[in-house]
Order: sequence, then C-alpha cells, then structure tokens
Amino acid sequence: MISKLKVTPNTYDFIIIGGGATGIGIALEASARGYSVALLEKSDFTKSTSSKATKLVHGGVRYLAQGNIGLVREAVVERGLLLKNAPHITKTQSFVIPTHGLYDEILYTIGLTFYDLLAGRLSLGRSKRLSKTKTLERISLINPDKISAGVLYYDGQFDDSRLAVNTLQSAVELGAVVANYCAVEGLLKDANGKVTGVKVFDEEGKESFEIKGKQVVNATGVFADDVLQMDAPGSKKTIAPSQGVHLMLDKSFLPGDDAITIPKTDDGRVLFLVPWHNKVIVGTTDTPVKKESLEPIALEDEIGFILNTATRYLTKAPKRSDVLSVFAGLRPLAAPSEDGNKTKEISRSHKIFSSDSGLLTIVGGKWTTFRKMGEDLVDKAERNQQWKHIATKTKNLKIHGYKKDVDLNNPLYFYGSDEEPLLKLSKEKGWNATLSNSLGVIEGQVVWAVQNEMALNVEDFLARRTRCQLLDAKESVRMAPRVAEIMASELGKDSEWQAKQVEDYKKVTSNYII
Repeated sequence: MISKLKVTPNTYDFIIIGGGATGIGIALEASARGYSVALLEKSDFTKSTSSKATKLVHGGVRYLAQGNIGLVREAVVERGLLLKNAPHITKTQSFVIPTHGLYDEILYTIGLTFYDLLAGRLSLGRSKRLSKTKTLERISLINPDKISAGVLYYDGQFDDSRLAVNTLQSAVELGAVVANYCAVEGLLKDANGKVTGVKVFDEEGKESFEIKGKQVVNATGVFADDVLQMDAPGSKKTIAPSQGVHLMLDKSFLPGDDAITIPKTDDGRVLFLVPWHNKVIVGTTDTPVKKESLEPIALEDEIGFILNTATRYLTKAPKRSDVLSVFAGLRPLAAPSEDGNKTKEISRSHKIFSSDSGLLTIVGGKWTTFRKMGEDLVDKAERNQQWKHIATKTKNLKIHGYKKDVDLNNPLYFYGSDEEPLLKLSKEKGWNATLSNSLGVIEGQVVWAVQNEMALNVEDFLARRTRCQLLDAKESVRMAPRVAEIMASELGKDSEWQAKQVEDYKKVTSNYII
C-alpha cells in the first residue's frame, strides 16, 4: 500500500489522517461514493482508543436518562445497520439490570421499553421485567441480597479491531489506499494558505514523501489537536480526553449468556460485565486526563474501583490475581464550551470543524455511529468543495467477511467468509499447528494477518488481528516468540528483528498485567 502512495502522482479526493473508527468510517463512505481515498495511520489501525472499547454497539441507555433522545435514536438505528451489515463480528447481546425496589423496576422497565421503541424496526428484542427468581436463574452468581428483581433488555456487541480490519478491506476493495505506520509530519499549503496535501514519514522504510489531496481530513481522535496545531499554531483545544479502564476475567465469573448492567456506580457511571470471546469484560471508568497517549496505563484507583464494584454485586468476588488483562483507552470527547471535568456529561455526539485552510476536523462520536460520522463528514466535504452531492451507499453495504449465523463456539468465527480460505492456506502451507490451546489460535492466522490484513509486527497480530493481548496478556507474551518467528519468515526479517519484536511486545504488554 505504501508503494502505491509513493509512486502515484494523482491528487486524491480525500486524504484521511487517522486509522481509528472515525477515519475508517470516512474511508468506507468516501470510497463507496466513488471518491479516491488515501488513509494514513501513524501507528497500527485502532492502536489507540478504537481497540479499547467496551465492545458494545449500543444506543446508550445513560444518554436516554440525560434526555439526549436524538443521540440515542441515531445510535440505535446505526446499531441495527451494523448488526445487519457485519453479522460475523457483531451479535445481539442480552443484558440484565439488577433492580433495588419497586421504583427501580418501574423506572428501568419504562425507560428500556422507550429505548426499544426508538429503534423501530431495527429493535433487537423487547425489554421486560424479571422476577427476583428469574433474575437469579439467568445470572446465578449475582448477590441475592443486593437485588429485588431485574430488567432484561437487548443491545449489540462486536469486536472493535476486527471490524476495523474488515471495514478497511471493504474500503480497499472499493479503491481506497490505506497505510499503517505512516505518520503525517506536516500539511502542504498553497500560496493562499489552503491545505493541498500532507507530508508523510514512512516508519517502516524510514523516508519522507508527499501526497496531494483536495480534501484533507483530521480524524485522529484524541490527537486531533496535534493536527490542528500543525494547521494553525495556537488553535483552541477541541478534545477533552477521558480514560476508561476495563478488566478481563475468566468466564466462570459470569456463567451463562447474559451480560450485567449496573446502572449507577459510586461515580455515577454505568458498569458492564459482558461475555466476550469466552471471557468477561468488566468496566468502565471515567477519569479526566490532561495528556494524550497511544498506550494509556490503568491507574490503581481505577482497577480497585472496578474490582470493588464487581465484588459488591457478585457472590464470586474477583481478586487482582484473577485479572487476565487490564486495558485503558482514551475517549476523544468533544470539549465543552465552558470549563468542566464531568466527562460523563460531555457530548458523545460528533462535531465537524472547518478550518480557514480547508482542513476538516471531526471529533467525538463512538464506534456505534462510525458509519454515520463518515456520512456526515463526506456530506460536509461535498459542500465545502462544491462537489455534486452523491447519496450515501453504506447503509446496506456488506462488510468484508460478511457471513450470517456464525458458530460462536468456533474460535475462528470472526473471520466470517475468510475462514475457509484461511484454513485452506493453513493446510496447504503446513501452518496447522496450534499457537494457543486456551485462546484457540493457530499458526496460519499469523500468515493470514501478514498476507491479507496488513499486520507488520508481533503486536499488530497479538493485540489487534487477534485479541490475545486483551483476553490473556500473560498467554500472549508466551506466544510472542513463535509469532515473531513466523512473521519474520513471511516478511523477510532476521533473528535480530525477531528478538527486538519479542522484547518490544513484552514491554508494552507489561502494562496489561497486574
């Protein structure tokens, strides 16, 4: 992909800076409308925030409580479209809210019924009140002393990094050129100060080059202000980052298929306990931070808060030693106009800014609405550039790997329609050996990731092409040497590269182990 960027003299219609959920959604939308697209990511796709989500495709029950009906309506519609267009990496997830008295039961039953109605024909199922007995039958390890009954509702679940990879593959199939490890170092401008392209540094090839573009887009999430400073030093901050931490536990802490929603924690947030890839995700927190980071680190207070809250509701109390992985992500929340640090009250809706230079910046939003963010951004670009409007084509666009009725007990289910060619490659080339029994990973997946999914290093594979780092950090470290060996063979790298890869992976993953 990088070679295409370097040798193609064309001026792209869109240059998108940022390979997270936002940039990927824009790349799909623009390429689906027939525009020429180049997407550049300074690290790996979804390296930052977009791989650290709670893994929910949801309307946001909490936003409903805040009266933000428009945001919820938009999100539940987008949720339905995503589950329809990418059934191999999304699914309907049942949730139970434990209630504390009749008031809770009435409040949540009415509220969640309204939540269902907002989704219309894209509703995932009807909410209903559960008796205390039924609640305990569905969630056997919930503390019976802490509940009066429960309310059942339905939302969506997904794999964030896998959705990113498949969406990028769809964009490439539509003509987009996408590249990871390509950092934008500066903006190119004409004599009138209008942005005409970008200066790029290829992290792998260690060289700089330039790309011309009609519309440059800043979709860098928590790093949006860095690009705005390139454009106009001294620009006002647009991002108010907030850190969210999650813990990964063994499935034994939440037997059964239902997730738990704890609607109000001590800090007023919602805490989820959600089954995912045969483990359990518990989170999240909401901690304002001042400095952006590609690899934010969970604070001890955040870890303790999650464990303590889970302990309050479960009869099997999770301890630090039970945590398989801890991960932190930064939410790129659009900064409010007035000072304040209640990040749970800062807008989750997206905002698009147009600079005097013609640069478009998009901030805020979330994975659930990434398609709509792409649609809104491309619509805005068409108006700014005075291009003829082309209607969106992504509402019914099947994402790469599309496959209905996948078997969730199959460890390779998330490859969808790619599973068959992956297994064929593994068999023909002798890559059938198991890399991890507990995580269900085979050697052929490494080769597939290099050949078809733009994986360039060990972390790319273990953290984002598969989810080993999040599911069991220590097990992923054990796997690293063999992964490095296979990747070295595919990429033509030497033993020194292998050793450095293993060392680098151990270092970054040490922050996921407690």
